[in-house]
Amino acid sequence: MAALTVMGGGVFGLALAFVAASRGARVQVLEKRRIGAGASGGVVGALAPHVPENWNAKKAVQLDALLMAEGFWTQVARVSGRDPGYARTGRLQPVADAAALERARARAESAADLWQGRAVWAVRPAADFTGLVPVSPTGMVVHDTLSARLHPRRALAALAAGVVALRGRVVERADTPPEAGPVVWCTGYEGLAALSAVHTRSMGAGIKGQALRVAYDALALPQVFAEGLHIVPHADGSVAIGSTSERDFDAPDTTDAQCDALLDRARTLCPALTEAPVLERWAGVRPRARTRAPMLGPWPGRPGHYVLNGGFKIGFAMAPLLGSIMADLVLDGRDNVPDGFRVTDNL
Repeated sequence: MAALTVMGGGVFGLALAFVAASRGARVQVLEKRRIGAGASGGVVGALAPHVPENWNAKKAVQLDALLMAEGFWTQVARVSGRDPGYARTGRLQPVADAAALERARARAESAADLWQGRAVWAVRPAADFTGLVPVSPTGMVVHDTLSARLHPRRALAALAAGVVALRGRVVERADTPPEAGPVVWCTGYEGLAALSAVHTRSMGAGIKGQALRVAYDALALPQVFAEGLHIVPHADGSVAIGSTSERDFDAPDTTDAQCDALLDRARTLCPALTEAPVLERWAGVRPRARTRAPMLGPWPGRPGHYVLNGGFKIGFAMAPLLGSIMADLVLDGRDNVPDGFRVTDNL
């Protein structure tokens, strides 16, 4: 099999490397700082579907990715001997008023058609649930069984260990690509800036996010999504809360009052968190492609080089499937890139 170099040790790069190594390719991952130094090293880990309506290619691809996630992360755990923290625990969303209740019930019917029994979107009384339950003005919540959680840092560590177990290399503090062989650039928002500079137009940008973890043992309870906020229980006895979306920022990795506001909102939405102490605050910059969909494919005008980038907010959910599609392209020459996901769609 051909040698493959992956530039970048985030979830896209490591997922691709793991898939390629699993197929017998000789793989090396070069990360210029440390594994998870960028947006993938965050704390939230929400793997959640789009609303089941106004269906499009992006939503269909994400559905496929979420449905394959359990098998992928089970394989990663088996090969690496490490737990990535994956569990398909579902999600609760409060229903604000009568109009929202009507929409939620219509979406339940749409989900039944689109998800074809592989997962459920149901409207249920909030009283059916205990523990981490959002305040709901109508007393009703949407409960979906497709959403899952993943511990970002443990998942990256498991992927890296899996690559090594499959006789690949993972090298930190290395940023010089080889002269020969296919090279795939999975370099986050800095990679988007490099693409933009080469092609003299914006192909995407970095969006800063702040998040935090609190000590609350919710174990396998559903995550909560309300008012744009993800509240995600993890198996280590913590709950992650995030995140902000900041187009303009002075520093990529510092937290401020906006992070404190996340905590206040989460405690209002889920009173069970009122006394939960803060364990950690985090900030990082996530790569958002111009089209808002991830981009993958050949680097235009740079033979032998490829791009896998732009996993804004959905990187962990999409990584297993996109890593497989990219391995098809680079290793076997099979182009299964979905419509709207090509690098050229951003030119």
